[in-house]
Amino acid sequence: MGAFLDKPKTEKHTAHGQGNSLRFGLSSMQGWRVEMEDAHTAVLGLPRGLRSWSFFAVYDGHAGSRVATYCSDHLLHHITSNTNFKGLSDSLVDEAEELEKGEELHEPDEPEVESVLKGIHSGFLQIDERMRSISEVRSGSDRSGSTAVAMMVSPRRLYFINCGDSRAVLSRAGAVHFSTEDHKPCNPREKERIQNAGGSVMIQRVNGSLAVSRALGDFDYKSVDGKGPTEQLVSPEPDVCALERDDADEFAVLACDGIWDVMSNEELCDFVRSRLLVCDDLVKVCNQVVDTCLYKGSRDNMSVVLVAFPSAPRVSAEAVLKETELDRLLEEKVEEIVNKHTGEGIPDLIYIMRLLSSESIPNLPPGGWLPSKRTVIEAIYNRLNPTIKDEDPDDVGMDSS
Repeated sequence: MGAFLDKPKTEKHTAHGQGNSLRFGLSSMQGWRVEMEDAHTAVLGLPRGLRSWSFFAVYDGHAGSRVATYCSDHLLHHITSNTNFKGLSDSLVDEAEELEKGEELHEPDEPEVESVLKGIHSGFLQIDERMRSISEVRSGSDRSGSTAVAMMVSPRRLYFINCGDSRAVLSRAGAVHFSTEDHKPCNPREKERIQNAGGSVMIQRVNGSLAVSRALGDFDYKSVDGKGPTEQLVSPEPDVCALERDDADEFAVLACDGIWDVMSNEELCDFVRSRLLVCDDLVKVCNQVVDTCLYKGSRDNMSVVLVAFPSAPRVSAEAVLKETELDRLLEEKVEEIVNKHTGEGIPDLIYIMRLLSSESIPNLPPGGWLPSKRTVIEAIYNRLNPTIKDEDPDDVGMDSS
């Protein structure tokens, strides 16, 4: 069977929530991969007095799901309970207990940025060391690893955390304001560390095998004598960036490379922004992202977390009208194509999609373009041809323009 299925598994796992002046939605799909190796975390209200803080993360596993799943269950605990983070939170815990008793109504002071950064850094190194003691890892039966991209939200700041090639982006005032940097073996800083550890970068992979230069787990690449944890062929050290929150912050997106393989930062933010103008359901928006990436040709597991801030775009009557008009136009075009071929037999959906992709259709969702309307087109097609069964999505690949 190899690494891919004959048909994609398109069932989605979703979740949503709101609190701390945030809303979030998430969606994940196994897609064409034989196994689902992604995992995620979404927590509103952190322990140790940080009830006004939140944490979101996506983990993209490889060579199995064990490490990704473990991280989704335990990384936040390792961050908030390690010595660095615990030391900065002691006073906050006392104040939080007072809040719970109704003795205080004020928000505890926010910890120093440097302490938070140290706590996050220590948490990553600690969980990586802890996972070495997992029985399957010790025995060698599990050699999995995982990237991790996360965002910790405090009342004043956004902490973007990245280890690997999953990615997070922040949209502010209608444009991409920040994105994390992928950790790839060919990056000069990463390549230097790999070579200093006695390794090499071949075909853009660590020792010609692993496509990421930083990850949790992957202990086969972390056994070079005389080198510390952050000096190994593959490092568990995260890059962390603290940004002051701004009233113009709209939303943040965290996603695995199954999303980024087929959409750029700008394309994804433009697409999400356009969807928020016609739909206030964040899960539905995330589902549309995943579906669009599938139809754009992604062959990987796909996971996306969307976090909306108070200034996120809101549903616009004008945008909804344009969307309705677009769907009506697509319906007319599909009907026209079908009617033209009535005497020749009903054309298949693949043919219709290819014809539509060659036309100039106004008001397609930016970033998603025609693939993002594939589900709508399929519904129209099935209504016109109820006895026709659609072909595999693998045959519907098309460019985004």
